[in-house]
Amino acid sequence: MSSHPEITMYGADWCGDCRRSKRLLEELDVQITHVDVEADLSAADKVIEINGGAKSIPVIVFPDGTHLTEPSDIDLKAKLQSLNII
Repeated sequence: MSSHPEITMYGADWCGDCRRSKRLLEELDVQITHVDVEADLSAADKVIEINGGAKSIPVIVFPDGTHLTEPSDIDLKAKLQSLNII
């Protein structure tokens, strides 16, 4: 069992916002599980479910069950701090 809290990011390689969020998480040394919505159609369905019908990515799901969709770096960092992940 990993000591890192489980964070899942639904995204795609072509998505600029996904790359930006992924880069920030890497810079902060935050471990994530990356799910490619292009390769995994059930993940694409999950994104639509989380977003209430929208296909917006990235969707980042946190250990407490909350999520952010297309967060700015500032919002993402604040969320990680609020959960004591960083």
